[in-house]
Amino acid sequence: MFGTLGGPELFLIFVVALIVFGPRKLPEIGKSLGKMMGEFRRASNEFRSTIENEVEAEKIREAMRIEPPKVEPVTPPPAETSSSSATTGYPDAPETTPAAEPPTAEPPAAEPPAPEPVPETVSRQPENTPVEPK
Repeated sequence: MFGTLGGPELFLIFVVALIVFGPRKLPEIGKSLGKMMGEFRRASNEFRSTIENEVEAEKIREAMRIEPPKVEPVTPPPAETSSSSATTGYPDAPETTPAAEPPTAEPPAAEPPAPEPVPETVSRQPENTPVEPK
């Protein structure tokens, strides 16, 4: 609808402003318009830089976030059950004790208890109480 303002349009606006406000008020109005535009530019630049700084800070926080390494649980080796004569094959071999298993960091997982069954209906009357008709 409105295109860019060219030279003739600006000249017409200046003439109308000169007629309406007079030659003495026109410099004051121009000065205040210039101050307002400068203040608007400063505020918009400050807002833009604040947004850019926050985006950069968020990127740095994401890059600095360290996830702990995933540790798989250690399974203990199978227990060895054998006698010394069976392992060596000699009946008069000195008896040795099997090596003790290293303690594991985690105790074996226990099964969680089964949940108690929930009754289908709830009655406020005690069981085995006859209901008297009214």
